[in-house]
Amino acid sequence: MRRLALYRSLIVVGFFAALGLASTVASQRTAASMAEAAEAFLATLPADQRVIANLPFDSDDRERFHYVPIEMFGRRGLTLEAMNDEQRAAAHELMSRGLSEVGYEVAVDVIELEGILGTLETNGRMDRNPGWYFFSVFGNPSPEGTWGWRVEGHHLSLHFTVVNGETVATTPTFFGSNPAEVKEGPHRGMRVLGFEEDAARELLKALDAEQQAEAIIDDEAPRDIATEAFSKVHALGPGGVKAADLTAGQRSMLMRLIRTYASLVEDDLAAARMAKVEEAGTDDILFAWAGGMERGDRHYYRVQGPTFLIEYDNTQNDGNHVHSVWRDFDGDFGRDILREHLRASAH
Repeated sequence: MRRLALYRSLIVVGFFAALGLASTVASQRTAASMAEAAEAFLATLPADQRVIANLPFDSDDRERFHYVPIEMFGRRGLTLEAMNDEQRAAAHELMSRGLSEVGYEVAVDVIELEGILGTLETNGRMDRNPGWYFFSVFGNPSPEGTWGWRVEGHHLSLHFTVVNGETVATTPTFFGSNPAEVKEGPHRGMRVLGFEEDAARELLKALDAEQQAEAIIDDEAPRDIATEAFSKVHALGPGGVKAADLTAGQRSMLMRLIRTYASLVEDDLAAARMAKVEEAGTDDILFAWAGGMERGDRHYYRVQGPTFLIEYDNTQNDGNHVHSVWRDFDGDFGRDILREHLRASAH
C-alpha cells in the first residue's frame, strides 16, 4: 500500500512542480483545508481541554520541539490518550490535512511502532505509549488568518505555520523509527522508513569510486543527526558530492531521494517544497554519507541545498534506530514568511 501511495505522491509532486504551479496551488486551498480541520478539532473539546490544546500563536512553545520520549522532554498540547473517539478522529483528520497519503501512513506507523517497541523491550527505561502524542493549535485557525499547529511525540514532530491564509510553512518535519526494522513478532519485517534508507543507499552505490570518495565524509557514522532538535539550523559544511558532478542518471536518483522526503507532506505543500528547491538551484546540492555501505551497517547521510537540509541517521541500537528530518535554513516555523508578512504590513 505504501509503495503505491509513494509513487502516486511523487508523480503529483513532479507534475505540479513541472507546471510551475506549486506556489499557487499550495496556498489558499491548503490553508483553508487545514483551518477547517483545526476548527473542527477544537470544536470537539470542552473548555478545560481546549485550554490545553489551543495555545497563543506567539507562545514560546511554538518553536520548541524534540523527538525524544516524553520522560526526556516535556510537551504541551492534548494527548491522543486524553481524547475520546470523536476527538481522536478529528485530531487524525487534522494530521491528514498536512500530510500526503503516504506521509499520514508513515505517521500512523510511527505512533503504532511505539506500542510495538514496548512489547519488544524487556527491560526498557522508558514507558512506551502510543497515546502520548500531543496535538497543539497555535492561535485561531481561519482561512485568512495567521496561525499554526503541531503534532509531536517520540519520533514524530510535525509543524505547520499558516500566514495570512495564503502561505504554509511545513518545517521542521521529523520522522523516526525504533526499531528501523522489526525483527521478531507479528510485525516482523516492518520498516517504517525503509524507502528513505533504500533510496539513499541506491544512490551511493550508483556512484563511481571517485564520486564515492567525495560523498563519504567519514568511515564512522555519528550517533545522531547533527542538527538534533536545535530551533535554528545552519548549513553543515561543504562535505559531499555535488549534484553538478553527477551523471544524468545519478542526478535523477538524488532528486528522487529529495522527493521521497518532500512527498511526506500534503501534495500541494510537497510541490511547493520542490519548487523552492528548484528555484534555489540544484547544481550545488550536496549528498554526503558516513558509515558502512551495506544494509545493517551503522550509517548516516545528508542532502544539503542552498535553502534546505535533509538528515538521516541509523546508528543507535546497533544500526536499527532511525532519525530523519527536513529543515529549512530560513523557513523553519514559518520565520521567513512571517518576516515578509510583517514587512509588508508595515508598509
